[in-house]
Amino acid sequence: MNAEKLSFFDGKITIDADVCNGKPTIRGQRIAIQTVLELLSVGESNEEILKQYPTLTQEDIQTCLVFVTQLMEKKYSL
Repeated sequence: MNAEKLSFFDGKITIDADVCNGKPTIRGQRIAIQTVLELLSVGESNEEILKQYPTLTQEDIQTCLVFVTQLMEKKYSL
């Protein structure tokens, strides 16, 4: 059990080793950002995602995209 928890975007994105194996999640729920991105990548609309996950909001989906965009802004070297 890991006591360290991280929070981004005023708690909209959380990372907790005890939830979803430490993957970033939406508001501490067991919905990983990765899941939302995978659904978007296969063509699911925001409305379809919100039907499948009724605890999510439109803002949650947008926050996932902003979070990942900020990760991609970092410089990675080989």
